[in-house]
Amino acid sequence: MEGGDLELGELLAAAEAAPPGESVYVVARDLRKRLGAERVSFLFVDLIGERLVRLTAEVEGDTPDRAQRIELQGSVYDKVLRSQRQHVEPDGQGGRRVITPVSNRGDCIGVLEVTLQYADDTVLGQVAEAAHALAYIIVTDRRFTDLYHLGRRTTKTSLAAEIQHQLLPSAPCCEAPQFTLAAGLVPADDIGGDTYDYTLDRDMLHLSITDAMGHDTNSALLATLLVGALRRARRSGCDALAQAHSAHEALLTHSRGLATGQLLCVELETGICELVNAGHPWPLLLRDGTVEEVRLAVNLPFGVAAPTSFRVQELRLRPGDRLILLTDGMQERGAGAVDLAALIRDTRAAHPRDAVRALTTAVLDACHGSLKDDATVMVLDWHGPQHKD
Repeated sequence: MEGGDLELGELLAAAEAAPPGESVYVVARDLRKRLGAERVSFLFVDLIGERLVRLTAEVEGDTPDRAQRIELQGSVYDKVLRSQRQHVEPDGQGGRRVITPVSNRGDCIGVLEVTLQYADDTVLGQVAEAAHALAYIIVTDRRFTDLYHLGRRTTKTSLAAEIQHQLLPSAPCCEAPQFTLAAGLVPADDIGGDTYDYTLDRDMLHLSITDAMGHDTNSALLATLLVGALRRARRSGCDALAQAHSAHEALLTHSRGLATGQLLCVELETGICELVNAGHPWPLLLRDGTVEEVRLAVNLPFGVAAPTSFRVQELRLRPGDRLILLTDGMQERGAGAVDLAALIRDTRAAHPRDAVRALTTAVLDACHGSLKDDATVMVLDWHGPQHKD
Protein backbone atom coordinates (compact mmCIF):
# COMPACT_ATOMS: atom_id res chain seq x y z
CA MET A 1 0.00 0.00 0.00
CA GLU A 2 1.15 3.54 -0.63
CA GLY A 3 3.13 4.93 2.27
CA GLY A 4 3.14 1.54 4.03
CA ASP A 5 6.91 1.34 4.30
CA LEU A 6 7.11 4.81 5.84
CA GLU A 7 4.40 3.97 8.39
CA LEU A 8 6.15 0.73 9.32
CA GLY A 9 9.41 2.58 9.76
CA GLU A 10 7.72 5.14 11.99
CA LEU A 11 6.15 2.35 14.06
CA LEU A 12 9.49 0.62 14.62
CA ALA A 13 11.14 3.92 15.50
CA ALA A 14 8.39 4.71 18.01
CA ALA A 15 8.77 1.26 19.56
CA GLU A 16 12.52 1.72 19.94
CA ALA A 17 12.00 5.13 21.57
CA ALA A 18 9.50 3.74 24.11
CA PRO A 19 10.35 1.68 27.21
CA PRO A 20 10.65 -2.03 26.27
CA GLY A 21 7.57 -2.96 28.30
CA GLU A 22 5.26 -0.68 26.29
CA SER A 23 5.33 -2.34 22.87
CA VAL A 24 1.61 -3.05 22.90
CA TYR A 25 0.79 0.58 23.65
CA VAL A 26 3.03 1.77 20.80
CA VAL A 27 1.21 -0.47 18.32
CA ALA A 28 -2.17 0.47 19.81
CA ARG A 29 -1.45 4.19 19.37
CA ASP A 30 -0.39 3.58 15.76
CA LEU A 31 -3.59 1.65 14.99
CA ARG A 32 -5.75 4.33 16.61
CA LYS A 33 -4.01 7.04 14.61
CA ARG A 34 -4.19 5.28 11.25
CA LEU A 35 -7.32 3.14 11.48
CA GLY A 36 -9.39 4.56 14.32
CA ALA A 37 -9.01 1.39 16.39
CA GLU A 38 -11.05 1.49 19.62
CA ARG A 39 -9.62 -1.40 21.65
CA VAL A 40 -6.23 -3.04 21.16
CA SER A 41 -4.63 -5.86 23.11
CA PHE A 42 -1.95 -8.50 22.75
CA LEU A 43 -2.52 -12.02 24.06
CA PHE A 44 0.17 -14.67 24.52
CA VAL A 45 0.18 -18.26 25.75
CA ASP A 46 1.32 -19.03 29.28
CA LEU A 47 4.22 -21.32 30.14
CA ILE A 48 2.13 -24.48 30.48
CA GLY A 49 0.11 -23.84 27.31
CA GLU A 50 -3.33 -23.77 28.95
CA ARG A 51 -4.17 -20.07 29.26
CA LEU A 52 -3.78 -16.82 27.39
CA VAL A 53 -2.49 -13.70 29.11
CA ARG A 54 -3.95 -10.45 27.78
CA LEU A 55 -1.99 -7.20 27.87
CA THR A 56 -4.33 -4.32 27.17
CA ALA A 57 -3.78 -0.76 25.97
CA GLU A 58 -7.28 0.66 25.71
CA VAL A 59 -7.09 4.39 26.33
CA GLU A 60 -4.56 7.13 25.72
CA GLY A 61 -1.88 7.06 28.39
CA ASP A 62 -2.67 3.47 29.39
CA THR A 63 0.35 1.15 29.48
CA PRO A 64 0.09 -2.64 29.01
CA ASP A 65 0.69 -3.65 32.60
CA ARG A 66 -2.70 -5.17 33.50
CA ALA A 67 -2.86 -8.87 32.71
CA GLN A 68 -6.06 -10.85 32.18
CA ARG A 69 -6.03 -14.65 31.93
CA ILE A 70 -8.25 -16.54 29.49
CA GLU A 71 -8.66 -20.29 29.01
CA LEU A 72 -7.11 -21.26 25.66
CA GLN A 73 -8.82 -24.59 24.97
CA GLY A 74 -11.65 -24.21 22.46
CA SER A 75 -11.36 -20.42 22.25
CA VAL A 76 -11.31 -18.38 19.05
CA TYR A 77 -7.73 -17.46 19.96
CA ASP A 78 -6.79 -21.14 19.91
CA LYS A 79 -8.28 -21.35 16.40
CA VAL A 80 -6.21 -18.37 15.23
CA LEU A 81 -3.00 -19.71 16.79
CA ARG A 82 -3.49 -23.11 15.17
CA SER A 83 -4.50 -21.85 11.72
CA GLN A 84 -2.24 -18.78 11.73
CA ARG A 85 -5.00 -16.97 9.88
CA GLN A 86 -6.69 -13.68 10.66
CA HIS A 87 -10.19 -13.97 12.15
CA VAL A 88 -12.90 -11.30 11.75
CA GLU A 89 -16.30 -11.22 13.46
CA PRO A 90 -18.89 -8.66 14.66
CA ASP A 91 -18.03 -7.08 18.00
CA GLY A 92 -21.67 -6.86 19.10
CA GLN A 93 -21.69 -3.07 18.96
CA GLY A 94 -21.78 -2.46 15.22
CA GLY A 95 -18.04 -2.79 14.70
CA ARG A 96 -15.62 -5.55 13.78
CA ARG A 97 -13.40 -7.61 16.06
CA VAL A 98 -10.16 -8.60 14.32
CA ILE A 99 -7.83 -11.23 15.77
CA THR A 100 -4.49 -11.59 13.99
CA PRO A 101 -1.60 -14.01 14.64
CA VAL A 102 1.63 -12.44 15.89
CA SER A 103 4.35 -14.74 14.57
CA ASN A 104 8.00 -14.73 13.61
CA ARG A 105 9.52 -17.48 11.42
CA GLY A 106 6.84 -19.92 12.54
CA ASP A 107 7.12 -19.05 16.23
CA CYS A 108 3.59 -18.27 17.48
CA ILE A 109 4.23 -15.40 19.88
CA GLY A 110 0.56 -14.62 20.41
CA VAL A 111 -2.36 -12.75 18.82
CA LEU A 112 -3.25 -9.09 18.31
CA GLU A 113 -6.91 -8.25 18.98
CA VAL A 114 -8.32 -5.02 17.56
CA THR A 115 -11.84 -3.57 17.52
CA LEU A 116 -12.66 -1.36 14.53
CA GLN A 117 -15.77 0.39 13.23
CA TYR A 118 -14.79 -0.43 9.65
CA ALA A 119 -12.57 -3.18 8.23
CA ASP A 120 -12.21 -3.78 4.49
CA ASP A 121 -9.40 -5.81 2.91
CA THR A 122 -7.03 -2.84 2.94
CA VAL A 123 -7.61 -2.21 6.65
CA LEU A 124 -7.26 -5.91 7.47
CA GLY A 125 -3.98 -5.94 5.57
CA GLN A 126 -2.74 -2.99 7.63
CA VAL A 127 -3.67 -4.79 10.87
CA ALA A 128 -1.76 -7.85 9.65
CA GLU A 129 1.27 -5.65 8.93
CA ALA A 130 1.05 -4.16 12.42
CA ALA A 131 0.89 -7.67 13.94
CA HIS A 132 3.96 -8.69 11.95
CA ALA A 133 5.80 -5.60 13.16
CA LEU A 134 4.70 -6.34 16.74
CA ALA A 135 6.29 -9.79 16.47
CA TYR A 136 9.67 -8.27 15.67
CA ILE A 137 9.22 -5.63 18.37
CA ILE A 138 8.45 -8.22 21.05
CA VAL A 139 11.31 -10.50 19.98
CA THR A 140 13.62 -7.52 20.46
CA ASP A 141 12.05 -6.03 23.59
CA ARG A 142 11.79 -9.22 25.64
CA ARG A 143 15.58 -9.17 25.91
CA PHE A 144 15.25 -6.06 28.08
CA THR A 145 12.17 -6.72 30.23
CA ASP A 146 10.67 -9.53 32.31
CA LEU A 147 7.13 -8.41 31.42
CA TYR A 148 6.52 -11.27 29.02
CA HIS A 149 8.32 -13.84 31.19
CA LEU A 150 6.31 -12.71 34.22
CA GLY A 151 3.05 -12.84 32.35
CA ARG A 152 3.64 -16.43 31.23
CA ARG A 153 3.93 -17.66 34.83
CA THR A 154 0.32 -18.51 35.68
CA THR A 155 1.42 -21.36 37.96
CA LYS A 156 4.29 -21.64 40.42
CA THR A 157 7.54 -22.46 38.60
CA SER A 158 10.22 -24.54 40.31
CA LEU A 159 13.80 -23.32 40.47
CA ALA A 160 14.90 -26.28 38.33
CA ALA A 161 12.32 -25.34 35.68
CA GLU A 162 13.46 -21.69 35.71
CA ILE A 163 17.04 -22.82 35.09
CA GLN A 164 15.95 -25.25 32.37
CA HIS A 165 13.96 -22.66 30.44
CA GLN A 166 17.02 -20.43 30.22
CA LEU A 167 18.76 -23.27 28.37
CA LEU A 168 16.11 -23.60 25.68
CA PRO A 169 16.01 -21.66 22.40
CA SER A 170 13.93 -18.49 22.70
CA ALA A 171 11.61 -19.81 19.97
CA PRO A 172 10.20 -23.37 20.15
CA CYS A 173 9.39 -23.33 16.43
CA CYS A 174 11.32 -22.45 13.29
CA GLU A 175 10.30 -22.43 9.63
CA ALA A 176 12.66 -22.42 6.66
CA PRO A 177 12.27 -23.39 2.99
CA GLN A 178 13.87 -26.79 3.64
CA PHE A 179 12.17 -27.72 6.92
CA THR A 180 9.73 -26.89 9.68
CA LEU A 181 10.71 -27.63 13.28
CA ALA A 182 8.86 -27.48 16.59
CA ALA A 183 9.59 -28.70 20.11
CA GLY A 184 8.00 -28.80 23.53
CA LEU A 185 8.43 -30.29 26.99
CA VAL A 186 6.20 -31.05 29.95
CA PRO A 187 5.56 -30.39 32.77
CA ALA A 188 6.72 -26.90 31.77
CA ASP A 189 6.54 -25.51 35.31
CA ASP A 190 8.44 -28.36 37.01
CA ILE A 191 11.00 -29.73 34.57
CA GLY A 192 14.50 -30.68 35.63
CA GLY A 193 16.92 -32.38 33.25
CA ASP A 194 15.49 -32.36 29.73
CA THR A 195 16.63 -29.88 27.10
CA TYR A 196 16.35 -29.39 23.37
CA ASP A 197 18.31 -27.03 21.16
CA TYR A 198 18.65 -26.04 17.53
CA THR A 199 20.41 -23.54 15.34
CA LEU A 200 20.40 -22.87 11.62
CA ASP A 201 23.58 -22.07 9.70
CA ARG A 202 23.83 -21.21 6.03
CA ASP A 203 24.11 -24.84 5.00
CA MET A 204 23.40 -26.88 8.14
CA LEU A 205 20.65 -27.42 10.71
CA HIS A 206 21.99 -28.49 14.12
CA LEU A 207 19.67 -30.27 16.55
CA SER A 208 20.11 -31.75 20.00
CA ILE A 209 17.88 -33.35 22.58
CA THR A 210 19.32 -34.30 25.97
CA ASP A 211 18.24 -35.78 29.29
CA ALA A 212 20.40 -35.10 32.34
CA MET A 213 20.21 -37.59 35.20
CA GLY A 214 17.76 -36.69 37.98
CA HIS A 215 14.80 -34.37 38.39
CA ASP A 216 15.80 -31.45 40.58
CA THR A 217 18.10 -28.45 40.64
CA ASN A 218 21.14 -30.74 40.46
CA SER A 219 19.91 -32.16 37.16
CA ALA A 220 19.20 -28.61 35.93
CA LEU A 221 22.77 -27.61 36.77
CA LEU A 222 24.05 -30.74 35.04
CA ALA A 223 21.97 -29.82 31.99
CA THR A 224 23.48 -26.32 32.08
CA LEU A 225 26.97 -27.77 31.89
CA LEU A 226 25.93 -30.14 29.10
CA VAL A 227 24.22 -27.54 26.93
CA GLY A 228 27.05 -25.06 27.47
CA ALA A 229 29.61 -27.61 26.29
CA LEU A 230 27.52 -28.51 23.23
CA ARG A 231 26.99 -24.89 22.24
CA ARG A 232 30.64 -24.00 22.77
CA ALA A 233 31.71 -26.82 20.47
CA ARG A 234 29.02 -26.08 17.90
CA ARG A 235 29.86 -22.38 17.80
CA SER A 236 33.51 -23.28 17.29
CA GLY A 237 32.52 -25.03 14.07
CA CYS A 238 32.53 -28.59 15.40
CA ASP A 239 30.50 -31.39 13.85
CA ALA A 240 28.23 -33.77 15.77
CA LEU A 241 31.07 -36.11 16.74
CA ALA A 242 33.25 -33.31 18.14
CA GLN A 243 30.25 -31.86 19.97
CA ALA A 244 29.64 -35.25 21.59
CA HIS A 245 33.24 -35.52 22.78
CA SER A 246 33.10 -31.96 24.14
CA ALA A 247 29.96 -32.71 26.17
CA HIS A 248 31.41 -36.00 27.41
CA GLU A 249 34.66 -34.41 28.57
CA ALA A 250 32.81 -31.55 30.28
CA LEU A 251 30.73 -33.96 32.34
CA LEU A 252 33.75 -36.09 33.21
CA THR A 253 35.80 -33.07 34.25
CA HIS A 254 33.26 -30.96 36.10
CA SER A 255 30.51 -33.31 37.23
CA ARG A 256 29.61 -36.70 38.62
CA GLY A 257 26.40 -36.90 36.67
CA LEU A 258 25.36 -38.65 33.47
CA ALA A 259 23.21 -37.54 30.56
CA THR A 260 21.82 -39.17 27.47
CA GLY A 261 21.60 -37.24 24.25
CA GLN A 262 21.06 -37.25 20.53
CA LEU A 263 22.95 -34.84 18.26
CA LEU A 264 22.05 -34.25 14.63
CA CYS A 265 23.56 -32.23 11.80
CA VAL A 266 21.34 -31.98 8.69
CA GLU A 267 22.81 -30.75 5.40
CA LEU A 268 20.28 -28.38 3.87
CA GLU A 269 21.39 -29.10 0.30
CA THR A 270 21.12 -32.89 0.51
CA GLY A 271 18.98 -33.92 3.47
CA ILE A 272 21.84 -36.08 4.74
CA CYS A 273 21.67 -36.22 8.53
CA GLU A 274 24.64 -37.21 10.68
CA LEU A 275 23.66 -38.47 14.14
CA VAL A 276 25.37 -39.34 17.39
CA ASN A 277 23.33 -41.31 19.91
CA ALA A 278 24.59 -41.25 23.49
CA GLY A 279 22.37 -43.75 25.27
CA HIS A 280 19.21 -41.99 24.09
CA PRO A 281 15.83 -43.41 22.90
CA TRP A 282 15.68 -44.03 19.17
CA PRO A 283 14.04 -41.42 16.94
CA LEU A 284 10.79 -42.20 15.17
CA LEU A 285 10.44 -41.64 11.42
CA LEU A 286 7.14 -41.11 9.63
CA ARG A 287 7.69 -41.92 5.96
CA ASP A 288 5.00 -42.72 3.40
CA GLY A 289 2.40 -43.14 6.13
CA THR A 290 4.45 -45.63 8.16
CA VAL A 291 6.06 -44.91 11.54
CA GLU A 292 9.24 -46.82 12.34
CA GLU A 293 12.04 -46.52 14.87
CA VAL A 294 15.38 -45.38 13.46
CA ARG A 295 17.42 -48.21 14.96
CA LEU A 296 20.72 -46.49 15.64
CA ALA A 297 23.72 -48.04 17.32
CA VAL A 298 23.66 -46.67 20.86
CA ASN A 299 26.81 -45.37 22.54
CA LEU A 300 27.22 -44.90 26.28
CA PRO A 301 25.73 -41.74 27.82
CA PHE A 302 27.79 -38.59 28.25
CA GLY A 303 29.82 -38.65 31.45
CA VAL A 304 30.31 -42.42 31.76
CA ALA A 305 33.85 -42.93 33.07
CA ALA A 306 34.72 -45.83 30.78
CA PRO A 307 36.57 -46.26 27.50
CA THR A 308 34.10 -45.12 24.88
CA SER A 309 34.11 -43.99 21.29
CA PHE A 310 31.13 -42.10 19.95
CA ARG A 311 29.99 -43.17 16.52
CA VAL A 312 28.57 -41.00 13.76
CA GLN A 313 25.70 -42.59 11.86
CA GLU A 314 23.88 -41.39 8.77
CA LEU A 315 20.23 -40.96 7.86
CA ARG A 316 19.14 -39.57 4.51
CA LEU A 317 15.94 -37.58 4.85
CA ARG A 318 13.46 -37.53 1.98
CA PRO A 319 10.98 -34.75 1.16
CA GLY A 320 7.81 -35.45 3.11
CA ASP A 321 9.59 -37.17 6.01
CA ARG A 322 8.67 -36.34 9.60
CA LEU A 323 11.39 -37.12 12.17
CA ILE A 324 10.43 -37.25 15.85
CA LEU A 325 13.02 -36.99 18.63
CA LEU A 326 11.97 -37.66 22.20
CA THR A 327 13.18 -38.30 25.73
CA ASP A 328 12.31 -41.40 27.75
CA GLY A 329 9.64 -39.46 29.66
CA MET A 330 7.47 -39.78 26.53
CA GLN A 331 7.52 -43.58 26.90
CA GLU A 332 7.98 -44.53 30.55
CA ARG A 333 5.45 -45.43 33.27
CA GLY A 334 1.97 -44.09 32.57
CA ALA A 335 3.11 -42.44 29.33
CA GLY A 336 3.68 -45.93 27.93
CA ALA A 337 -0.09 -46.24 27.52
CA VAL A 338 0.03 -43.70 24.68
CA ASP A 339 0.28 -45.25 21.22
CA LEU A 340 2.83 -42.77 19.92
CA ALA A 341 3.04 -44.34 16.46
CA ALA A 342 -0.73 -44.11 15.97
CA LEU A 343 -0.85 -40.53 17.23
CA ILE A 344 2.03 -39.56 14.94
CA ARG A 345 0.14 -41.03 11.98
CA ASP A 346 -3.09 -39.32 13.03
CA THR A 347 -1.39 -35.91 13.20
CA ARG A 348 0.72 -36.29 10.06
CA ALA A 349 -1.13 -33.46 8.29
CA ALA A 350 -0.80 -31.10 11.27
CA HIS A 351 1.87 -28.43 11.62
CA PRO A 352 4.78 -29.69 13.76
CA ARG A 353 3.84 -27.30 16.60
CA ASP A 354 0.35 -28.86 16.69
CA ALA A 355 1.82 -32.35 16.53
CA VAL A 356 4.07 -31.50 19.50
CA ARG A 357 1.09 -30.21 21.41
CA ALA A 358 -0.94 -33.35 20.64
CA LEU A 359 1.89 -35.65 21.73
CA THR A 360 2.72 -33.88 24.99
CA THR A 361 -0.97 -33.46 25.86
CA ALA A 362 -1.59 -37.18 25.32
CA VAL A 363 1.31 -38.06 27.63
CA LEU A 364 0.10 -35.64 30.30
CA ASP A 365 -3.44 -37.03 30.08
CA ALA A 366 -2.19 -40.62 30.30
CA CYS A 367 -0.35 -39.69 33.50
CA HIS A 368 -3.38 -37.78 34.84
CA GLY A 369 -1.39 -34.55 34.73
CA SER A 370 1.33 -35.86 37.06
CA LEU A 371 4.50 -36.90 35.25
CA LYS A 372 7.30 -38.53 37.24
CA ASP A 373 9.86 -37.67 34.55
CA ASP A 374 10.24 -34.81 32.09
CA ALA A 375 8.85 -35.54 28.64
CA THR A 376 10.31 -33.73 25.64
CA VAL A 377 9.60 -34.05 21.93
CA MET A 378 10.96 -32.42 18.76
CA VAL A 379 9.20 -32.76 15.42
CA LEU A 380 11.11 -32.05 12.19
CA ASP A 381 9.33 -31.93 8.84
CA TRP A 382 11.78 -32.20 5.95
CA HIS A 383 10.56 -30.41 2.79
CA GLY A 384 13.68 -30.97 0.75
CA PRO A 385 16.53 -28.93 -0.69
CA GLN A 386 15.64 -25.58 -2.25
CA HIS A 387 17.79 -25.22 -5.33
CA LYS A 388 18.45 -21.72 -6.62
CA ASP A 389 17.78 -20.90 -10.27
